[in-house]
Amino acid sequence: MNLVELTEFLIKSLVKDPDMVSVKQFEDEDDMIIIQVLVDNSDMGAVIGRGGNIANSIRTIIQASAYVNGNKRVKINIDSF
Repeated sequence: MNLVELTEFLIKSLVKDPDMVSVKQFEDEDDMIIIQVLVDNSDMGAVIGRGGNIANSIRTIIQASAYVNGNKRVKINIDSF
């Protein structure tokens, strides 16, 4: 499972409206992988969590998966529509 699929699976498991989730991957000039996550505004609380705990957990899981698969550093940006 690649990083985008894993991220999409984790995010869609948390939100009420999984059809409104969009996950895209980009690379910047420093060869860092950037994953852009867009969710519905009403689902932002479920994805971020109290104090950002859920978002930090998602970032940790994705970074660990990238490390195990020999990928570069990963940055995840979570935003709403």
